[in-house]
Amino acid sequence: MNIVVVGVSHKTAPVETRERLMFPEEQLERFCKELIQLPGIEEGVILSTCNRIEIYAAVEQFHEGVWSVKEFIARSRNIPLHTLEQYLYAHSTEQAVKHLFRVSSALDSMVVGEAQILGQVKDAYSWAKKCETVNSLFYQLFEQAFSVAKRVRSETGIGENAVSVSFAAVELAKKIFDTLSDKVVMLIGAGKMSELAARHLISQGVKQLFVSNRTFSKASEMAALLGGQALSFDQLKTYLVTTDIVISSTGSPSFIVKKSDVQDLIRHRRNKPMFFIDIAVPRDIDPEVNEIENVYLYDIDDLQSVVEANLREREREALKAEEIVTKGAAQFLSRFDTFDLVPTIVSLRDKVEKIRSQELERTLARLKGISDEEKEVISALTTSIVNKILHEPTVNIKKQVDGIEKADLIKVIKALFNLDR
Repeated sequence: MNIVVVGVSHKTAPVETRERLMFPEEQLERFCKELIQLPGIEEGVILSTCNRIEIYAAVEQFHEGVWSVKEFIARSRNIPLHTLEQYLYAHSTEQAVKHLFRVSSALDSMVVGEAQILGQVKDAYSWAKKCETVNSLFYQLFEQAFSVAKRVRSETGIGENAVSVSFAAVELAKKIFDTLSDKVVMLIGAGKMSELAARHLISQGVKQLFVSNRTFSKASEMAALLGGQALSFDQLKTYLVTTDIVISSTGSPSFIVKKSDVQDLIRHRRNKPMFFIDIAVPRDIDPEVNEIENVYLYDIDDLQSVVEANLREREREALKAEEIVTKGAAQFLSRFDTFDLVPTIVSLRDKVEKIRSQELERTLARLKGISDEEKEVISALTTSIVNKILHEPTVNIKKQVDGIEKADLIKVIKALFNLDR
């Protein structure tokens, strides 16, 4: 038995190719069942996200299995294989196991340490279980992958520290204020980056959100999208007095917020802190604002510096995570080496146990007048003898004799003990 993974990711295929390859969720059940019907494929899981489309399969023969999966992907997505193959990668057992563990632990993600991928792998596995396309091998494989990913999250800081400009702004806000739940946010401009920052702040439970834009219709549209209140530019200074966090991203050629404006605001606010996030280029907020006590201003370069520092920290944590993944994969592979032998070992033990039980029953029938306790002692004795006799052969079977293929070893054991009968 071999474990293979065949697929594409953000590293190997452009977004337009990945879009064409994605398996719609409503069709996953059908495709999972079609996959498992392919010759030589015993188990299968389809992982389909915006950044990767991968098929994990347990196959009898590596090369035939990989070719089968490649043809399946091309046929099911209606793309000629010769145009698709340049983007595809394929890994066999050892590399496939480690790849799955790295993917689940967000070490192979576009943003290292992102949290979504583990949930996406779990969803793919749940679909496969629902479709009955996984069995004991993949049960063990994916459960081990989830266990390793959990260790990576809990034992390293790979998921900590903001690595997007919008989220970095929120992380800084959390350091400035004890809590964000009672804070008022103002968006100046309706840019995409300010929207993302606002969404992060909303997820932290901010009290209220205002949106101001030169074009009121755009302000209204953004406010409706985020559950906030739209303001005209004329109302800006009036509402800034009650605002704690300001995110500005306009196309203005000059400063929208000047130092003198903020000095007035702070005085009216009785020195309550204000946090300005200026992600506009050219800048919307006068840099001298930062000189005012209890006013904190970060521009796009400041935020980018935070992100770069956090990325370097994540890279350091990723090294620790790689060690956890390597050890976890090695543990699984040590069990996998004997996986094909397990059914044969179980069959051997079952046959010997059947013989033991039959002979014990005959013997006890001939022994008259012995107590139940004495019968239990005799039963325990025979069980102990069987276990001791089978212990060394079982250990040696798992070690495997050098130069003998597992398939040949299984045939010999079955022939010696008539296990197929």
